[in-house]
Amino acid sequence: MTQAAATTETRPTIRTEHLLVPADWLQTRLGDPGLRVVEVDVSPAAYDAGHIPGAVLWNVYRDFKTPTYQPVDLDSIRTSVETSGIGPSSTVVFYGYAPAMGLWLLSLLGHSDVHILDCPRDAWPTHGRTWSTDQPSPTPAVYCSPGPGPVIRADLDTALAAIDDPSVTVLDVRTAAEYTGERFWPSGGSEPGGRPGHIPGAVRLPLESLVHDDGTFRAVPDLRRAVEDLGIPDDVAIITYCTVGGRASTAWFALAKLLGRPDVRVFDGSWAQWGLAPSSPVTST
Repeated sequence: MTQAAATTETRPTIRTEHLLVPADWLQTRLGDPGLRVVEVDVSPAAYDAGHIPGAVLWNVYRDFKTPTYQPVDLDSIRTSVETSGIGPSSTVVFYGYAPAMGLWLLSLLGHSDVHILDCPRDAWPTHGRTWSTDQPSPTPAVYCSPGPGPVIRADLDTALAAIDDPSVTVLDVRTAAEYTGERFWPSGGSEPGGRPGHIPGAVRLPLESLVHDDGTFRAVPDLRRAVEDLGIPDDVAIITYCTVGGRASTAWFALAKLLGRPDVRVFDGSWAQWGLAPSSPVTST
């Protein structure tokens, strides 16, 4: 047996066709050079207190928004990917507050070997699994997109055009208080110059109809029923939005990846961009 053959046979299998991977699957593969684990959140607080060993943090506000909440371009996304040590052949697993946003961001670049940990973040340190407070510094990679990414992103102009387009349904996956204009941010905080409300004609899809309280996804029949209850035809395009893109990406994952709808896009500028744009129409009823 040659050395090359021996290496191939003894290396753990990493690639998997499953979008959702269980904790035990990930646990047995931690430390493999072909694997990258990323926690996605809107603050470093939880990550700094403890995270999956070897995981890096993607901070949505720091890494994927400008100081005025505008979404960054593809080159900036690619820079974050490279800094995280992710190359075109990497197997990537996301977890945390907004793992679907991480998967969506990599999908923009055409990366296919990307997954979500099917385990609540707080449930990881059980059954002998441990947290780490080490801040890994992966070797930066050079990321050349393996192919053109799918059309899964909607910008402000696309969202504006969808208001009067019967072939597109705009889905708001924020809380009822945000949708009706009681608050701008989900926490209840106000934003100078920001207008609360929703995009005219947007249909509210409660996030809890897609995920359980612990953030794990509901069964496919339940997801299908949630969409059917809104009366959304199978042949219409869908644009999802929330406040900064995390919840909108969760809805995109449920609709496009788990239900297989063909034309679902995320308006990742979401309300943080829309509500601060003076020319964007706002409804608060």
